[in-house]
Amino acid sequence: MTCTLMWFRSDLRTHDNTALTAASSRGPVVAVFLRSVAHWQRHGHGANKLDFWHRGVAALGETLTGIGIPLLHRDIDDFDQAPATLLDIAREVGATELHFNHEYPLDEQRRDRAVTAAFHQAGLTATGHHDAVAFAPGELLTGKGDFYSVFTPFARAWQRKLTAQRLALRDRPLPQSPLAIESEPIPPSPPLDEAPINVTYWPAGEAAAADRLERFLSFRARHYAQQRDFPSTSGTSELSPYLALGMVSHRQCLQAALNVNDGSLAEGDQGLVAWVNELVWREFYQHVAAGFPRVCRHRAFQQHTEALVWRDDEAGFRAWCEGRTGYPIVDAAMRQLVRTGWMHNRLRMIAAMFLSKHLLVDWRRGEAFFLRHLVDGEFCANNGGWQWAASTGTDAAPYFRIFNPTTQSHRFDAGGRFIAEFVPELAELPARDRHAPSDAQRTDTGYPPPIVDHKAARIRALDAFKALSPPA
Repeated sequence: MTCTLMWFRSDLRTHDNTALTAASSRGPVVAVFLRSVAHWQRHGHGANKLDFWHRGVAALGETLTGIGIPLLHRDIDDFDQAPATLLDIAREVGATELHFNHEYPLDEQRRDRAVTAAFHQAGLTATGHHDAVAFAPGELLTGKGDFYSVFTPFARAWQRKLTAQRLALRDRPLPQSPLAIESEPIPPSPPLDEAPINVTYWPAGEAAAADRLERFLSFRARHYAQQRDFPSTSGTSELSPYLALGMVSHRQCLQAALNVNDGSLAEGDQGLVAWVNELVWREFYQHVAAGFPRVCRHRAFQQHTEALVWRDDEAGFRAWCEGRTGYPIVDAAMRQLVRTGWMHNRLRMIAAMFLSKHLLVDWRRGEAFFLRHLVDGEFCANNGGWQWAASTGTDAAPYFRIFNPTTQSHRFDAGGRFIAEFVPELAELPARDRHAPSDAQRTDTGYPPPIVDHKAARIRALDAFKALSPPA
């Protein structure tokens, strides 16, 4: 009896999985996961993401066992080994077809094209499915036939062309009869460069993702628009790690929003509308990666900004990484990242703009540091956010927009509660003083002085951007 291979990657769920549904419609399914630790590490993924991935695959294996689908594991050093490894598995289990869900960064696309070609040359079928997005890259284009480079018109087109069919949930495979092939035990957790964060912060698997989605929609979603910018408040969904590895799908999220917002994604409850907009941002950045592959090659989207002269400031970069810039909100953000593997979105903007504008350090260094620590680290969203903050990317912040970290601190952490949690040496200060301690308070608490003056840094950044030739 023949079977079909299902290749799991960053889609670690059995519910609403396009490729898995397609594979199961063809007959018995055997699942496979290729672990590419060395390749992922070379591309910047750190211990937090890799550990979460490992635990997610373990949870997936248990779920697949419950419906009779065996999960096989193979370790490969590089994506180049994927075609031969998958062909070997197909021959071993008697599979005539392979199904997988597309990923859109350049390396992943090249890998998948190579796998598809190898299967076709061997007389077998390999089929990719667009699962992580409502619209495949290239389906939404400008009037000139180009990929969108600005979010707002992309979002309008997304809303205008969205249909119920695009949001329809895929059927979960029914339990299949036992196969002669048995699931393989998941290999031990791979050696990691650093110890990962406490696993209780981020329980893995689609059940944990579904629980988090339900709790968000039950308690936080309707206040999302008002509370999402305040890091001391649990006002966000905290679903980004689960979306990054596909433990929950965008369709599940959008369907859940429709169900509690009277069938609308663009109108109605402002909290839900704002949250849906963030999901559209995620899709936008995946389209950007596919449509403008230079961003996958460490290149700036705004090509004229590649002439910008970044500063070589190792001491400043280390201070930023270690959360000792002397700006409490920046330091609290960086310490949150290192301690928990996650950073509040408002703080990601503040911290990224501080590095790229106040210190004028190349945004790519910050992008890499974030990816190394974020449990939700994925190329498209991380690169898009960093290039926005650095004024080099799509729909970028104007170069003259330079957040004053102290003003941001007063506005979004007015009581200094977030600062007190992550910069505990300042916790005993009066709340109003935590945003910008006096020299005496810094001496008493051991908190460092600012490594740069905001006004002087702003002028320096403006001068650097003004020196660039205008975009063609």
